Amino acid sequence: MGIGKDNVYAAGFSAGQAAARSCEGGPSRARRKQRFQVVPEASTEVMGERASNAGVVLFSAVIFLVAFCAVIGAFWVATAQVGVASLLSALVVALLVMSSVHIAQQWEKVVVLRFGKFNRVSGPGLFWTMPIIEQNTMRVDGRVRATSFGAEETLTADLVPLDVNAVLFWMVWDAKAACTEVGDFTRTVELAAQTALRDAIGRAGVAEVAIRREQLDRELKRILEEKVAPWGITILSVEVRDILLPKELQEVMSLEAQAEQRKKARIILMEAEQDICEMMDDMGDSYAKNDAALRLRAMHLLYESVRETGGTVVVPSSFSEGFGDVLGDGVKDAMKDK
Repeated sequence: MGIGKDNVYAAGFSAGQAAARSCEGGPSRARRKQRFQVVPEASTEVMGERASNAGVVLFSAVIFLVAFCAVIGAFWVATAQVGVASLLSALVVALLVMSSVHIAQQWEKVVVLRFGKFNRVSGPGLFWTMPIIEQNTMRVDGRVRATSFGAEETLTADLVPLDVNAVLFWMVWDAKAACTEVGDFTRTVELAAQTALRDAIGRAGVAEVAIRREQLDRELKRILEEKVAPWGITILSVEVRDILLPKELQEVMSLEAQAEQRKKARIILMEAEQDICEMMDDMGDSYAKNDAALRLRAMHLLYESVRETGGTVVVPSSFSEGFGDVLGDGVKDAMKDK
């Protein structure tokens, strides 16, 4: 069923269903009727940014008046009088001239048919058509469009239902193909994007869909480009906005992520301890070969502990004997006196 911008189509019922429904109450019947109606989407243009048609209407009125006055003037020059026939003739000519003059906005392309067959694409700006013979079938907006679409409760490859919302940026580059190859290209692009999104989700696991958004965007763009290219439409980009997981799965994935982070932290700690152990092994070999270096290291550790804590260390007099090989005789005598 085709969907137009200015029409609302209602789904028909069989004779038996219509008779059964007629027996029900008025409010219930009205509600059921609304359920089977397809309402056209609202315009995506923002209030205040819509193009004004006042200039086009004024231009058409001026063309009408000029043509009308020109025909009346021609009758006056030819017959020196203006009658009913001249007024009717001037009115018909003015209407034909007005219907043959058209203006397309800068972003519009107008598909013109001649006797029902494609003739040309006109616009933007001023263009002319032959009255009665040619018709302006459709005005196509050539600006970039944004269409939001989504997939609700779509199963992934590991049978997890996901709700995914995305936005599609696209534009019409061939007005002829968009009007002659597909009925309602706006609705068709939206449905094609939704179908492609469901197929892409069904081929991947939940973790892949949640983590690799950019890969999903590229895959959707490639699929849609191949599908809509014959319709004269270009896909600029596809961006996944939100991925909603079931609440139970969110808790499980949160625990899994926490466990993974703890695992990484322990691995890093063990690697650090291994490096420290290797360094201490090398240091032990060095200190085993040189007792003086070991004593100096002990003095350095003692100094660092006092400096950081700001405390006082009481050293017994016999402690100085451990530094006999390092300190001089004068220093040792001074420490013994103290």
